[in-house]
Amino acid sequence: MDWDADPDWEWHSAAEDTPEQLLTLWQGATASSRSMVSEALGAGGLEQLTRWTWPDGRAPSLRRVLIDIIEEYARHVGVITKTCGSPI
Repeated sequence: MDWDADPDWEWHSAAEDTPEQLLTLWQGATASSRSMVSEALGAGGLEQLTRWTWPDGRAPSLRRVLIDIIEEYARHVGVITKTCGSPI
């Protein structure tokens, strides 16, 4: 993906995809994520620090990253549920 060529890609990148294609993409992404988390847990557990650092030089733990991801995911599901008017 050339991020600079299309700065608004996230607003239209899936416009032509079918629900089945989107589900397949989501399933692949979740499988990949689960594999990476499992590997990271095996290599040091939840308290290991990431290689990425905050601007002040501190590194978050894997626990912090996973909690932030869960919170963000839940926020998006809540917005979708509110917008659609029914639980997913």
